[in-house]
Amino acid sequence: MKNQKTNKLKVIAVVGATASGKSAYAIELAKKIGGEIISADSRLVYKGFDIGTAKPSIEERCGIPHYMLDIVEPEFDYTAGLYVNEARRLIADISERGKIPIIAGGTGLYFRLLLENYLMPQVEPNSELRKELERLSSEDLFEMFSQLDPEGAQKISCNDKKKLIRAIEIVKTLNKPLSQVRGIGSDSEFDVEWIGLNYPREELYNRINRRVDLMIENGLIDETKFLLKKHGHIYNIVNTIGYQEMTQYLDGVISLDEAVEKLKQNTRNYAKRQLTWFRKNSQIKWNIYPDKLKK
Repeated sequence: MKNQKTNKLKVIAVVGATASGKSAYAIELAKKIGGEIISADSRLVYKGFDIGTAKPSIEERCGIPHYMLDIVEPEFDYTAGLYVNEARRLIADISERGKIPIIAGGTGLYFRLLLENYLMPQVEPNSELRKELERLSSEDLFEMFSQLDPEGAQKISCNDKKKLIRAIEIVKTLNKPLSQVRGIGSDSEFDVEWIGLNYPREELYNRINRRVDLMIENGLIDETKFLLKKHGHIYNIVNTIGYQEMTQYLDGVISLDEAVEKLKQNTRNYAKRQLTWFRKNSQIKWNIYPDKLKK
């Protein structure tokens, strides 16, 4: 469905921190306006990542079509570029059928590349360099990246090994800092209505803590055991919030109580990073609910 004024496909983006109710909101919105939902979450693409990612169940989806869920095995390194290409195709398909695409999730980079026309350098993975970098600790990688690109290092967590490796790979390949190879292109190809969900900090943290407790009750430990048995200690398991902490518990590194508290803290920290990312977008209308929207 196109906006007659702009001649662009209409898209609604539902963003916010983890545990802010994005999935439930998007489902209610889809019921109201005749929408279909495209997930924008870098972990929901993986098969078997269910409880630990709060992936909406078939029942919770209420018959609303959902896309970009359970599309690859955890061994696969699903990139933002792959996501954008597939999401563009889905937007066109949903629109052609007279429905409204609703992009819902918390992975800021996916939104930025898909809907804000943010430019990313096209650098093919260098398997030899990645193997070499994988042997280093996060601290060593951060130090290396800080020397290569001091400005870029201020924008990546010193503990995010995957992002540090990719950043080093890009800078080494192009011999330029990230600031010179990333940026905003022309206007978005879509007519986007941005909706943000948020709560006061204390309430959001309470929601996160309750969600973690519910994950444990619903079988997060057993889900982690199953994933480790099936796939081993692969990167996308041991570096994903939820499975990361439960793996440490199952490996005897920390107690269950410590794992649960660590999971709550890591999730709260992640929520802060998400909100920092989304608050840079001045187009987002915060806490606008379906009953206030026009079809």
